[in-house]
Amino acid sequence: MNIGIASERAGLPPKTIRYYEDIGLLRPARTDNGYRDYSAADIHRLRFLQRARSLGFSVDECRQLLSLYHDRNRESADVKAIAEAKLAEIDRKIAELASLRHVMRHLIEHCNGDERPDCPIIDELAGEGMVQ
Repeated sequence: MNIGIASERAGLPPKTIRYYEDIGLLRPARTDNGYRDYSAADIHRLRFLQRARSLGFSVDECRQLLSLYHDRNRESADVKAIAEAKLAEIDRKIAELASLRHVMRHLIEHCNGDERPDCPIIDELAGEGMVQ
């Protein structure tokens, strides 16, 4: 099948499919005239990548997961380790966002928002404030 049909079936834009091919995550067959010819296995691989990316896995992590997927002698502990590392990264990002939220809320609460020029938000951005 051509890239348009593969795109529809995989739920990915053609540009993403070409990118995955460029970085070696996908190697579709080529027709005699050089056009890409995607197989059902290629579509399955693209859907796998789409789901992994939607869970936040990086391209390199997807590469590892695909390798483990195709390795019938894999240990589930290897897959679990990748997922646990991703979860730790997600938890770290959530903590960072919670901290940013706290700082932003504090700055907004302490800004009068009136006609005066004094503004703790501007002071903080200028490095003159004291965030708590």
